[in-house]
Amino acid sequence: MWVFWRVMVCGRLRGGTKRQVILFILCVCVGRSGAETLRYTLEEEMERDSFVANVAKDVGVAPSQLAARKARVMSEGNEQLFHLNQNTGVLTVKESLDREKICPQSDTCMLFFKIFFENPLQLIRGEVEVRDVNDNSPVFPEKEMVLEIPETTSLGSRFPLESAQDKDVGSNGLQNYSLGSNSHFSLALGTGKGGAKYVELVLERQLDREEQQELNLLLTATDGGLPPRSGTAQVRIVVVDANDNTPVFDREVYEVHLAENSPLEQLVVRVTAADPDEGSYGEVRYSFIQTSERSRQLFELNLATGEIRLAGSLDFEETKNHEMVVKATDGGGLSAHCKVQVEVLDVNDNAPEIALTSLTASIPEDVPPRTVVALFSVRDQDTGDNGRTECTIDGDLPFSLTPTFDNYYELRTNMALDRERMAEYNITITAMDWGTVRLSSWKSIFVQISDVNDNPPEFTQEVYTMSIMENNSPMLLIGQVNATDADTGKNAHISYALVQQEDKEQPDVSVNSENGEVYILHPMDYEEVRAFEVEVRAADRGTPPLSAQAVLRVVVRDENDNTPVVLHPPPDSSTGASELVPHWARADYLVAKVVAVDADTGQNAWLSYELAKATEPGLFHVGLHSGEVRTARAVTERDALRQRLVVLVRDHGQPSRSATATLGVILVDGFSDAHLRMNKEALTTEPDGLLTLYLIVCLACVSVLFLATVAAAVVVKVRQARQREVDTLPTFPKAATENTAGSLPRSYVYDICFSTGTVNSEFRFLRPLFPCFPAGLPPGPSEQRSSVCSQEAASLGEEGNWTTQGRAPLSEDMGPRPVEAACTANRGMELNVNSDQNPWLTHQ
Repeated sequence: MWVFWRVMVCGRLRGGTKRQVILFILCVCVGRSGAETLRYTLEEEMERDSFVANVAKDVGVAPSQLAARKARVMSEGNEQLFHLNQNTGVLTVKESLDREKICPQSDTCMLFFKIFFENPLQLIRGEVEVRDVNDNSPVFPEKEMVLEIPETTSLGSRFPLESAQDKDVGSNGLQNYSLGSNSHFSLALGTGKGGAKYVELVLERQLDREEQQELNLLLTATDGGLPPRSGTAQVRIVVVDANDNTPVFDREVYEVHLAENSPLEQLVVRVTAADPDEGSYGEVRYSFIQTSERSRQLFELNLATGEIRLAGSLDFEETKNHEMVVKATDGGGLSAHCKVQVEVLDVNDNAPEIALTSLTASIPEDVPPRTVVALFSVRDQDTGDNGRTECTIDGDLPFSLTPTFDNYYELRTNMALDRERMAEYNITITAMDWGTVRLSSWKSIFVQISDVNDNPPEFTQEVYTMSIMENNSPMLLIGQVNATDADTGKNAHISYALVQQEDKEQPDVSVNSENGEVYILHPMDYEEVRAFEVEVRAADRGTPPLSAQAVLRVVVRDENDNTPVVLHPPPDSSTGASELVPHWARADYLVAKVVAVDADTGQNAWLSYELAKATEPGLFHVGLHSGEVRTARAVTERDALRQRLVVLVRDHGQPSRSATATLGVILVDGFSDAHLRMNKEALTTEPDGLLTLYLIVCLACVSVLFLATVAAAVVVKVRQARQREVDTLPTFPKAATENTAGSLPRSYVYDICFSTGTVNSEFRFLRPLFPCFPAGLPPGPSEQRSSVCSQEAASLGEEGNWTTQGRAPLSEDMGPRPVEAACTANRGMELNVNSDQNPWLTHQ
């Protein structure tokens, strides 16, 4: 314990040049026992902001930590008397302290305060004893006291005088009385039950009214201060004629117990004094003497009857005992005295008071259990069970109360919190005393739960399927993905993005990061991409961020954006494909088949065929779905030898698209006549130079064909020899089943036999197959034919081009050809010719 001395010199004496030196001793006692109580002393009437103590030093906390830990001082009661400087740790008084106002009629004046620290929470109690200084002089209630004393009063009689009142206490309070010099009276000092000093006038010499009718004495009251202060009053003694009997009280002390909630005008006690004298000497009147001003305000004395009634409201918490002196005076001036002692009984008239000291208004939802949320105190001014309190929390809440010390309580969490379940709590704390009639008070504390990023975003769907029509415009909005987050603030702010995959190309879609809208970046082509999938991530902006993923499937819908493509007859032929039809062809005779495809799907690729234009419209018809060109009736002599057909191929899209195929048909009696006529027409139309070239090419082709025919004849002879050994011959169907699926048709085989003569032509094949006819195969009606097998299909043309282009180019040679009939065919294949079909065209 350390004692600090501080000397202050202030003020000047009014009207003088001397300085008054006041010595103040400030003893700071810092004791640490139990709950760390700091004890200091301070003299009253110190100037504002006067130094009390260095709390930071006494507590052992660096001054720099005071602001960081939000250190503050709280005084008990409604008025804050002290101030704590957070920069220096110095405790000062906010205003000049007047001990007589703070602690009236109290020998010891203690001021209690609490110092609170946060982070971590710490509470330190402190008390300051306000020491009295001699700043008040003794004061008598009356400046003049009149005593009527009979001359016959015996020596040694005592006469109580009004006591002086000094607001100071201790050595600074009233200490002594003195009486001016005289020959009749002396002073007798006494101390009452409460420690108050009283004075009595003692008769030392017999009075003689004839000698002196009045005596004027000066009564001086002196305190024990340095320097001492004093107050004076005049005592005027009137000597009266003899009054043999003085009033007599039936009791010297009246003791009364009175509840503090007693009503006004209630009879407290009745004092009675009797005087046996007659006349005015026997009439007794009552009055208060040596009674404090507060007691005079609370109690009313009837001067004639001696009844004392309650005139004000008693307060046990303010004053527990009241002591009054009643004087009974008869008409002759004789008097007697008695004491009335009133003990105030406590009743439960004060409800508990809840004072909030510290509150954390917002706590995160992930705080651990037993976290301190608030600190408060409960105070009840009553005593005993009336001042004993208990605190509870209303409702089933995840909070609990923990008592600490000095009626302080901590509000703590008792379980894990979840902001998504409850975002805020309105906690009602009820404090109740233990009185017979229990009084209570309550206080509401509002605690808000701050959000923690503990919930990832959630998509409304695991898979989002969106469709788009092909050939769309760029940056087209096709839909929206949506995710929700149960958190709030930035923890619930969701941004969307596509998940990048290393082994895949850049996706054709884009997602708006703010609202999840999905856009197609480029025009889509159903024929290239029919559907694709990407993953979309939704991430919040918490720390750390949480995310979720969903699958986005984009389906491209087909649009009728592709025109049918004709595969047969080839669209790049300048003159169109030529088909040979005999004059004896009957109705429904298969002439050719138009083959087309459409890159679209579904209804957009469903093709139909119709005859758009014909030289003789009634001679041919086209299968609606098969594309087969057949004769509608039998061919007659009147029909033109050359027919030109235009076939329209149309899909079923909206709007529909179409293409045309041009097909040339030649009506012939035999294969040679038709090609001779074609050769003649070509000679008339083409120039001589081109004709010469054609003749050379044809001569070369005929030579090659001749050699091939000779080789084929040898092979045929060998096969015929083997064929004779076979009992039965294989049979072939007359016609193949028509294909109506609308896709690529089955392959066709064209078997063209040449008669004697020189011919030129152009042959087209969808799929070149060269059947090989045995020598023993019987010929069809009205036809004489012999067959030889070609050595290889490669010797007749470029086989690769036939298969890929669907056609087999033949020489346009105009030169002479061998007289023998030539037949191109594949080895190992046999052909059954039906009389109702074109003998040069069969369907495989």
